Amino acid sequence: MNVDLSFSEAQYGVLASVAFTALFAVASLLAGNLSDRSDRKLLTVGAASAWSVATIATAAASGYEQVLAARVFMGLACAFATPSAYTLIRDLVPSDKTALANSVYGSGVYFGGALASLSILLDNNLGWRGALGAIGAYGIVTAALAAAVLPQDPTKEKRRESEMLEKEAETTLGDEDVVSLSLLTDASEVLSTPVVRWLFLGSFLRFCSGLCIGVWAAPYFRLAFPDSSSSYAVINALIVGLCGVASGVGGGWASDRAGSAAVDAGRDEGSGRLVVPVIGSLLAAPAWWLTVSASTFEWAMLWLAVEYLVAECWFGPVIAVLQSKVGAAKGGTAQGMFTLTGAVGNFAPTLLGTLYGQATAQGADNGTALSGLLSAGVCTGYILSATCFILCAQAADVSLPSSLEEKGN
Repeated sequence: MNVDLSFSEAQYGVLASVAFTALFAVASLLAGNLSDRSDRKLLTVGAASAWSVATIATAAASGYEQVLAARVFMGLACAFATPSAYTLIRDLVPSDKTALANSVYGSGVYFGGALASLSILLDNNLGWRGALGAIGAYGIVTAALAAAVLPQDPTKEKRRESEMLEKEAETTLGDEDVVSLSLLTDASEVLSTPVVRWLFLGSFLRFCSGLCIGVWAAPYFRLAFPDSSSSYAVINALIVGLCGVASGVGGGWASDRAGSAAVDAGRDEGSGRLVVPVIGSLLAAPAWWLTVSASTFEWAMLWLAVEYLVAECWFGPVIAVLQSKVGAAKGGTAQGMFTLTGAVGNFAPTLLGTLYGQATAQGADNGTALSGLLSAGVCTGYILSATCFILCAQAADVSLPSSLEEKGN
């Protein structure tokens, strides 16, 4: 696509990151707040259908502007899926298994990443338009399947009662005033504790590192090992699919047990759960450095597999801690804010692309410049995110006495 439509490095970075987040970021808060008040099954199925249509529109695009518009619309659609999905998991799964359940759901990202890598092979056979059309059609089919098999929203009746109360409020305030006031109040309450603030900051930094890898790893490996591009497509799919899922599910399982152990020791459950993302981020930094420093393709793939095994354990535990700290009434808003955090993190690969373009324009070797930027940026993000998660765990333990006192009263 970038060759046919003549994308620059900066335009590629925009399409792969900021274009997706333009409406995604704006809609995330509204989507999260709406999921606290609406039928979450309907929102999930509708979002999946809409982003599949956007994919088909991309396949029909004839220029950069049309691709950009389709990508923005896709971001808008995706914003409505995540808050609904994770709050449904919270309501349907026992609390001592939420990290594992979140991780199993989140493992879809790694399966998707594996399929995205294999889409290189699909592109070779069908061309980029045919590949995108096939992917969009597959999305429509899976959305229909989700509509058939997903359970009904367990709090649907309570939401109807809430809607009646909101309609009464609208007799004294305008619709927009009610929505704005509710959204701002809920967001303020979510951010009222240092635990959540540190959690969001650590997640933002972790998103920055992961997104830089997701956007720029393939271009780097094509530059570093041009004779292994076909092998990379297959091996990367296996690494993302197997190692990513193993790390995510294993991290969720370990986090649930670490949380239980923390409670038994008289500590906050959340601080125990956060041990997993702290260790994972600290181990991921050297693993990634060794990946981009490898002199052979085989060693690079080995260290990439190690990086995925240690790095991708963080998501399920963090979501479990977030949902446990904000409560059911604000869970959707909190999840929307978390999604917004990841959306803002999409600026990191765009910044990296800009710096990369500047370096190559000044005569720097393409592979060396990209390797240096990926190494410094990703490793720094990992280390800083681990620091934030440590501070979050400490804040959770500090707040534990007051929480126990409130429960006692």
